[in-house]
Amino acid sequence: MNITMTNRQDKHLAVQVNGQEDAPVIVFSNSLGTDKGMWQPQVAAFEQQFKVVTYDTRGHGQSDVIEQTTIQNLAEDVIDILNGLNIEKAHFCGISMGGMTALWLGIHHADRFHSITVANSAAKIWTAEGWNARADAVMANGLADLVATTHARWFSEQFDYQHDALAQRTIQSLATTPALGYAESCRALAKADLSTEIQQITVPTLIIAGAFDPVTTVVDGIYMQQQIQNSELTVIDASHLSNIEQPGHFTQTLSQFIVLIQ
Repeated sequence: MNITMTNRQDKHLAVQVNGQEDAPVIVFSNSLGTDKGMWQPQVAAFEQQFKVVTYDTRGHGQSDVIEQTTIQNLAEDVIDILNGLNIEKAHFCGISMGGMTALWLGIHHADRFHSITVANSAAKIWTAEGWNARADAVMANGLADLVATTHARWFSEQFDYQHDALAQRTIQSLATTPALGYAESCRALAKADLSTEIQQITVPTLIIAGAFDPVTTVVDGIYMQQQIQNSELTVIDASHLSNIEQPGHFTQTLSQFIVLIQ
């Protein structure tokens, strides 16, 4: 079921609900430059036993572009979705930018989540200078240059992304992401640094790192695991989009974690 929901800023978010109506809820949050379609393997795996919610992060997919975005805004969109669907509590899994959303929610809205999963992410991703420069470049030149090189960041050399339908679709989702939506998310990430706050997280936390991830490294995962008391770390043989490169391992890891929380 596809739904258009309105957030607290009166902007539209594209939401999809699959699975069982009265089952436990799991929410998935996409990475920068992708959309909710990136979670197809996980939706298929979880929809028999869960109510599965996916959504296009603001400025991505079919969701509205919203200027002056912060990591707090990204996280509050999730709370607005939960409220709009009358969901009191859920499991949350975010990858990359969605992982930072998970951390913010774990810090500020722990009461709304059974668990959070932080995949291929970090408490601080890259540098403010780097993100702002990328935002400026995208606004000036569009996303074509990023699309041409993104496979080297998203997928490892071991993965045949050219013959993987979901990988190709995900790269295409970057090509169709609005430049302003992408740039606004870059600027949100430039300002986001949760390094000194994540030790406040008490909700059960799964951290997934990609062994070959050049963007958010295993070292980033280890740091988060050391800072978050009730957390565990799993390393998957993949690059940045580990849920696509290693869908079976990713899904099994997440499923086993959630079963322990139930």
